Order: sequence, then C-alpha cells, then structure tokens
Amino acid sequence: MRSPFAYTPRPGPLQAASPGSAVAYLGALAAVAFIFSSPLVLAAAGAAAALAGLLAGARDAVRAALRMGVTLGLLIVVVNALVVSRGETVPLPDTIPDAVAAALGTPGIAAYLALTRRAQLKGGETVLILAASGVLGSCAVQVARLLGAGRIVAGARDEEQLARARELGADAIVDLKQTDGLSDRIREASGGQLNVVIDPGWGVPGVAALEAMSPFGRSVQLGQAAGPEAVVKSGILRGRYLSILGFTNFLVPWEEQADAYRTLVDWATSGKLKVEFEVLPLEAAPDAWKRQAGSPHRKLALSPQARG
Repeated sequence: MRSPFAYTPRPGPLQAASPGSAVAYLGALAAVAFIFSSPLVLAAAGAAAALAGLLAGARDAVRAALRMGVTLGLLIVVVNALVVSRGETVPLPDTIPDAVAAALGTPGIAAYLALTRRAQLKGGETVLILAASGVLGSCAVQVARLLGAGRIVAGARDEEQLARARELGADAIVDLKQTDGLSDRIREASGGQLNVVIDPGWGVPGVAALEAMSPFGRSVQLGQAAGPEAVVKSGILRGRYLSILGFTNFLVPWEEQADAYRTLVDWATSGKLKVEFEVLPLEAAPDAWKRQAGSPHRKLALSPQARG
C-alpha cells in the first residue's frame, strides 16, 4: 500500500504521511474541481495545485497555479480549507494509478451510492442510465452490471459514447438527440419494464424517462446537464407510485463514502470497472477548463509530475 490518498468533503487536521501523499490528495482535488462550473472552484483547484507544488518542491508548478489567477491571499484561505480530516483517508493499493483513483472519487461514488443507497437496486431489475457518455454515467452502467441488474439501458447524445456504453455492459441504447417519441423509445429499449433511472440530466430526457417508468419505479436525480427545469405531470407520479429521489455525495456520511470508494477501487484494480481519464500538466489547466465545459467524456486530472 502506498501513502494514503484522501477523499474528503470536510476540513480537519492535515494528515499526510509524506509530501507525495499530499500531492496525490491535492492533485485529486484539482481534478475533481473540474466537475463544477465556478471560477472560485477553478481558483481552489489552482490553490491546491500550488500547495502540491510547494510540498513537492516544484516551483514551476506553483508559478503555473498562480498564473491561473490565484492570489496569495486566496491561496492561504483555500489551503486552510483543503485539508484531510483526521481518520478520513483511504489507503490505495500500488496497483491503481493516481489518475484512476482521482477519477473514481466524485463520479464513481455518486454512481455507486445512487444505485445502492438511493435507488436500492434489486437483482434482476431494469435500469436506465441517462447521460451515459459522461464519467458518472459510464461508471453507473458498469456498477449496475456488477450489482446484478437484469437489463441496462444507456441514454446519451454521442453515438461513439453510446457504442462505448455497449462495450461497458449496456444491453440497449437510446439516442437522446431526438426528443420526439423519446418515452416510447425508452420503453421499447427497456423491454416494457423500467424500475430504476439514474438521471444526471433532468430536463426533457428526465421527464421522458419518468413517463416510461413502471409502477413503483425510482428515479435518482443528481444533475442538470439537460436543463435545470422539467415539467412533470402529477398523474404520472401518482398513478404509478413513482419516486423522484435527490442525491448528493456531500450529505452521505464519510464511512459510507469510504466503503463505496473501496469497492470501486477493488473493482478497478481487478479490471471489472474502467474509467476514462487524461493526465495533464498544471500549465494546461486553462485549456482543461475549456475542454471540461464541452464535456470531454473523460476525467481531466492535473498533475505536478506531468509534462506538456
């Protein structure tokens, strides 16, 4: 086992066995930060990268992070927040690359807990994964299969990524580019039985999925990639006893997140779970920020050790 990698949503005393472990942790934070579309979070990622550079003695990394617009004052504020809580570390096996460990953190845990904790997926049930072209969606396709889902349907707008979803275990696919007749196409792809929906999109696809659901179906809502608003007819929810369940990692106890993360790491090291990633040098952060806005279908990880 190498130095602990930490995944934590809360601040606390810094627990780092070595500068390398701190670099791994803060580098992961920088990677995870690209999930959000906030300049402040970008600044936080830059601050994390700057501290990682300091701990590793990489002056060029610090300068690159400061070029991202991080002032010294903000650096101090963010560094005070980006620390590892006592006891909230997950040791990593040597067999998993740092970038994979980082990529599994936020999207992997969300995919796993959305299916287990919120949807309470039962063996043999049919699952629809919307936005299956993203890292969270592709993880959810694989996790559903590993949890024993009977049929998995992947929905996305990108044809190449839909083909990739099939490779990862989806039994059927639905093109979300065309919204006409979308509910019927979802119903057909699911074989007339749809028990669980994992919905990082909301908007029109989310409503279409609800309309295709079977009685007692559960839709887990964890994003708004397709829009922040949706018009849902009340009769659909009442008449079929449907549940719309909100989800965020940040309200899940640390112990459950850690258990989920360990499971994901075990699957990844054994080859059962794959995650797309790309490692970039710190000076590529501005370009990575632009690429993330266009949904690159992979997790972009910044590393002080990477070279352009």
